[in-house]
Amino acid sequence: MNTDSPMYEWNEIPWRKLERNVYKLQQRIYKASRRGDVRTVRRLQKLLTKSWAAKCLAVRRVTQDNLGKKTAGVDGVKSLTPKQRLALVDKLTLSTKVAPTRRVWIPKLGKDEKRPLGIPTMYDRALQGLVKMTLEPEWEAKFEPNSYGFRPGRSCHDAIGAIFNAIRYKSKYVLDADIAKCFDKIDHERLLEKLNTYPTLRRQIRAWLKAGVMDGKELFPTSEGTPQGGVISPLLANIALHGMEYRIKELAEEFDIRDKKGHLISISSRRKSVTLIRYADDFVIIHEDLTIVTRCREIISEWLKSMGLEIKPSKTRLVHTLHEFGDNKAGFDFLGFNIRQFKAGKYTSGKNPKGQLLGFSTIITPSRESQIAHYTKIKELIDKHRAQSQANLIKNLNQIIRGWCNYFSIGCPSKVFYRMDYLIYWKLRRWAKRRHPNKGEYWINRYWQKMGERNWVFATRSEKGLFSLTEHGSIKAKTPAKVKGDASPYDGDLVYWSTRMGKHPEMPKRTASLLKMQKGKCAHCGLFFKDGDIIELDHIIPKSLGGKDEYKNWQLLHRHCHDEKSRGDGSYQAKSVIPENYQWINDLLVMC
Repeated sequence: MNTDSPMYEWNEIPWRKLERNVYKLQQRIYKASRRGDVRTVRRLQKLLTKSWAAKCLAVRRVTQDNLGKKTAGVDGVKSLTPKQRLALVDKLTLSTKVAPTRRVWIPKLGKDEKRPLGIPTMYDRALQGLVKMTLEPEWEAKFEPNSYGFRPGRSCHDAIGAIFNAIRYKSKYVLDADIAKCFDKIDHERLLEKLNTYPTLRRQIRAWLKAGVMDGKELFPTSEGTPQGGVISPLLANIALHGMEYRIKELAEEFDIRDKKGHLISISSRRKSVTLIRYADDFVIIHEDLTIVTRCREIISEWLKSMGLEIKPSKTRLVHTLHEFGDNKAGFDFLGFNIRQFKAGKYTSGKNPKGQLLGFSTIITPSRESQIAHYTKIKELIDKHRAQSQANLIKNLNQIIRGWCNYFSIGCPSKVFYRMDYLIYWKLRRWAKRRHPNKGEYWINRYWQKMGERNWVFATRSEKGLFSLTEHGSIKAKTPAKVKGDASPYDGDLVYWSTRMGKHPEMPKRTASLLKMQKGKCAHCGLFFKDGDIIELDHIIPKSLGGKDEYKNWQLLHRHCHDEKSRGDGSYQAKSVIPENYQWINDLLVMC
């Protein structure tokens, strides 16, 4: 049957064939962009934007897979039926007619201020998804190796791993900086000039940038910036900020850096000596010479002005990784982590590649702000469960604890984890006493059990035995592992990327084990899981039909594959295995 013909019911579309065809085109775009063949890139991009397969996948992404699929734009359209999805596929075409976005305000994590989102209509979301499919492979071949935010296959942990590699053998100065209102201030003309795409696509992107925002019943024009909430906005922001690292590397060639004998080091060594690592609008510049870091700050400030941006002074600090510098303590916070070095003795010191003692150790822990925010969230949850059962409290606490611990498991967090367990223990003691104000300590102690060699475990009995609270200290620390070089999911090495997903710090153990058993493939469609895919746990034999909770009866499926499988086996309710704060994927999805 010809897949270019729309003579299908939505549930009969051969998705496996469509995905393979689209991925092959994206892979060809990536390779052509790597070798600088602009003509081939443009030809393949035009082919992809007109492809019925790509349009179907774009519609499925925004109507079935995305976490924000039930959020309506200014037209109020959401939750499309299969017939409406097929109709939407037929309508998708590049044009300059764009509806304004709908303003939605969401709270910033741990802050009183709110973040403005611009929610496009369902049609524009699907069209932006289609355009993103065509542009992303081209720019993934161009993006700098130390750019991590909102990119497929790259996460916060990769950025932390890159920082760790940059300072693990030497103490250095660090410029920790933030770009002020990055999404809201990007210069449109400069962005379009940098995008340098073919005219039809350029006009479409310009229309999205100039569409305006509806806040209530009032329309506000958008003369600058990209709307947070659009599918394509993170990619456009990365394109706008592309070149920062290359500019610093060019500047490094002029540095007067000499070795111990007084000889000027090679150009390649000078380029390697300075490091710029960026995650979205946060970045750090690292070098052992203070004057060079200061010079880099001046150059980056000038570079950002050309894009209509500037560094935010209140969030910019110049620090040293080992010593106090000015009014600033040693170390710095980045992406919720605190990174600093401590003087160390013979048995605690780090070593260089030759086995020589460095005299210090590089320690990565959750930042103080992250600890306070986490403990506050747990306190509020315990207070809300005053009248609820212990099992219900444990269930909700475990979700928060496991997600937070998995995110912060890289580095050396054990001391912080044990301290958090101590604080939570006394908070739970107060919770128990409130429930039984007239009972003594003996009665209160019934909420704690002995499990194996562990005493005083907050647990309750269930049909399957003791159901216990997950302790922070039970989560093992992991070494930060940076993604290799400038690798991309579009380079064709699907085995590497699917294996890497299973090794990610935030991947739950059960999911990682199943990924390994399934060799990184979906058990329903047989395709490799890619970054951005929603992975869900499925019972092969539904629990309603007597299926058990065990590895023999579990499998991992794409969300859309799960919907299709559940439609026929009588178990339609999906259970996602991705935690709420699964940062490396959620960062991408929250913008959609």
